Amino acid sequence: MLDTMFQHPGMVRIIDKECGFVNRPPLLDGSNYDYWKSRISAFLKSIDNKIWKAVLKGWEHHVALYKDGNKTTVLKPEEEWTTAEDELTLGNSKALNAFFNGVDTNMFRLIKQCTVAKDA
Repeated sequence: MLDTMFQHPGMVRIIDKECGFVNRPPLLDGSNYDYWKSRISAFLKSIDNKIWKAVLKGWEHHVALYKDGNKTTVLKPEEEWTTAEDELTLGNSKALNAFFNGVDTNMFRLIKQCTVAKDA
């Protein structure tokens, strides 16, 4: 399947959708899920293993803790997140970004409300 990309005004370059890019996720168009699934997992792992773990394990908004160490239901303000919490959140955000940029417009409409990469 061919796709066109504009290099600059007046010039058109034909790009084959099947070719791979190391800096861009593969495109899911709804008909190539098996192909896309293996490519997107390799793409995410190549960026950072934390990104892949965010997809496997999921991500939850960090919550404040009681004095005894148990979780509350109160969301922890971002400015109070630990370095580890920041890194987990960044992994989730990068995975979401890859998913959002790795799907066509129709597929994007289905996942655009997701805040957790595992759910996308």
